[in-house]
Amino acid sequence: MFIKPKRCMEEMKMAKYSTTVSRSPDGVRLKAAVSVSEMARSLNMSRARFYELIEAGVMPPPCYLIRTKKPFYPAEMQAICLRVRESSQGINGEPIVFYAARGKSAPKRVTKPRKASRAKRDPVLEPLIEGLRQLGLSDPDPIKVKEAVGHLYPSGMATESQSEVLTAVFRRLKRRN
Repeated sequence: MFIKPKRCMEEMKMAKYSTTVSRSPDGVRLKAAVSVSEMARSLNMSRARFYELIEAGVMPPPCYLIRTKKPFYPAEMQAICLRVRESSQGINGEPIVFYAARGKSAPKRVTKPRKASRAKRDPVLEPLIEGLRQLGLSDPDPIKVKEAVGHLYPSGMATESQSEVLTAVFRRLKRRN
């Protein structure tokens, strides 16, 4: 099944005068010639993986245009490549496992959590939240900060120094995470 480049060129010259339309095993119309990239794309694999399979003898090597030395696959070789993919048996007779193509999904957009509006912000908690950010909490949740303050200081934090409150709330939030 290995087609040598010289024979490949002879077949291309003859195909120019042929009136038959080339079709793949499943009836899809094939182009007269495709590049290696197009062949790999039609097989749902990367060009690098396609070249690995060529080196392993699973897929046929491409033909080369003598004048430009550019690799290509004529319709007959396209059909062979499609048959190899379909049957999971290489041209060397070895079985080959092809994994299903990964779905191309749009990259997930990372959205930042919305900050509480100015109207909802507690002026007593704002310096505390800013201090927690400076201590390394990336985005302290105002609701959790308020809960921690309520748990640690049920009668209020007016009598405590801000540094003591900040330290106690920071430790409580870190312990919960």
